[in-house]
Amino acid sequence: MDWENPPEVVQQAMEYAQQGMDVARGWLLSPAAWSQLALLIVAFLAALYCSRKITPGLKRILTPPEGQEHVIARTRLIALTFLPLILPLMAYMFTGVGEGVTRSVFGSGAVIAFGKRVFMLLAVRILVRDILKDPFLILLGKFILMPVAALYALGLLDFVTTKLEETVVPLGNMSFDLMWLVKAVVIGGAVFWMGRWSNDQSATYIHQQEEMRPATRQLAVKAAEVAIFGVAFLILMNILGISLTSLAVLGGAIGVGIGFGLQQIASNFISGIILLIEGQATVGDYVELDNGEAGTIVKTTARAMILETYDGKWIVVPNSDFITTRVVNYSDQGSANRYEAPFSVSYDTDINLVPEIIETAVAKLDFVLTDPEYPDCELRSFGDSGVEFAVEFWVNGIDDGKNKFTPKVLFAIWNALQAYDIEIPFPQRVVHHKGLPPVV
Repeated sequence: MDWENPPEVVQQAMEYAQQGMDVARGWLLSPAAWSQLALLIVAFLAALYCSRKITPGLKRILTPPEGQEHVIARTRLIALTFLPLILPLMAYMFTGVGEGVTRSVFGSGAVIAFGKRVFMLLAVRILVRDILKDPFLILLGKFILMPVAALYALGLLDFVTTKLEETVVPLGNMSFDLMWLVKAVVIGGAVFWMGRWSNDQSATYIHQQEEMRPATRQLAVKAAEVAIFGVAFLILMNILGISLTSLAVLGGAIGVGIGFGLQQIASNFISGIILLIEGQATVGDYVELDNGEAGTIVKTTARAMILETYDGKWIVVPNSDFITTRVVNYSDQGSANRYEAPFSVSYDTDINLVPEIIETAVAKLDFVLTDPEYPDCELRSFGDSGVEFAVEFWVNGIDDGKNKFTPKVLFAIWNALQAYDIEIPFPQRVVHHKGLPPVV
C-alpha cells in the first residue's frame, strides 16, 4: 500500500483516529476533564451503594409467595429478572446529574457524557446476556441492540443514522433508504414477537376454560390468533408509514394465486373454520375415515387435522376430507361406546343358561358400564361347529382396534364358561362314506 497516497477509506479512518487522539490528549491535559472523571467515579460509587441498599428490599417485594401462579405473581417474577439493571441505570442517572453540574460550571461535559453512554452500553449488555431468554429477542439484542448501544457510547450513532438515511435503494417505481429498512426489520420483529407472546397467553387462558366445549375452545383460539396478528400487521403498517391502499396490487395478486394455484389451500382453510364452528370433530376425538384410516385427533391446523394411530403413526388429513367424505366419529371427549365380543359354545350346552352367566361375568369388569345399557348376551346363529353368541357391552372410551377392552372381556367369558364346565368347540367335520369297502 502506498502510504503517501492511501485510498480514501484509509484516509478517512486515519482522520478519525487522529481526531480521537486529539480528544484524548485534550482530556488528559484539561482540569475540567479530570473533574468530570472524578464526578464519574463518585456517581458510580453512589449508584453502587444505592443498588446494594435497594436490591434486597425490591427482591423481597417482587418475590411472590410459593405456589402462586396468577397474573400478578407472574408479573412480579418478570420484574424480578430486571433487578441486575439497577446498578448501570442508577449510574447512568447519577452521571446525568453530574453532567448537568459540569456543563453549568465548566461549560463542557464530554468526559462525563462519554461515561454516561458507557453505563448505558453496560445496561444493554446485561439485558442481552442475562435477562433475555427468548431466542428471537436474544438474536435481536446481539445484532441490533448491542451495535446501536456501542455506536451511542462512541458518539457515532447520529453519524451512522445520517449515512443510512442518505443511502437510498431504488426498487422499480419505489425507493427506500437503509434506515427505513433497519426500522422495518426491528419494529416488525418486535411487533410480531409481541403478537406471538400475546397469542400464547390467550391460547393458554382459553384452554383453561373447561366449561367451554373443546370445539368452541379451538375456535376461540383460532379467532384470537387471527385478531392478534391482524392488529399487529395494521400497527406495523401504520408505524412504517405504508398506506394500505398500496397493498391493493398485492391483494389482487394473492387473489389470482388463490384462484389458480391455491384452491386446495383455501378450501382446507375454510373447511377448518366450518369444522371448528360446527364442532363435529375436534382434538381428542377418535375418528375413522371413509378410506379405513382411523386415529385420535391430536392437533388441528389451518390446513389439516393430525390423527395419531394406536401404533404411534401420525396421519395428516386435509380439512376438506372431513367435509366432503364420510367420517365416523367414535367419541366426543370421553362419551360411551358399544362393542361386542363374539364366542361360541358346544351343541351339548343348555344354551338357555349362557346369557345370564356371561352377562353377570362381564358386568363385574370395572370398565364396563351399566348405563346406558347393561351387558347384553345375544344368540347369533347355529354354526357348523357350535352355537354362536356375542355379548354387547358399553365402555367409556375407545377400544383401540379391539385391543384394549375386548381381550379382557374375552378372558372373563372364558373363565365364566370354564366355571360352569361349558365347552367352547373347535372346528370339526363329520365324514360319511357311502358304499362298502373293497374286500381284500
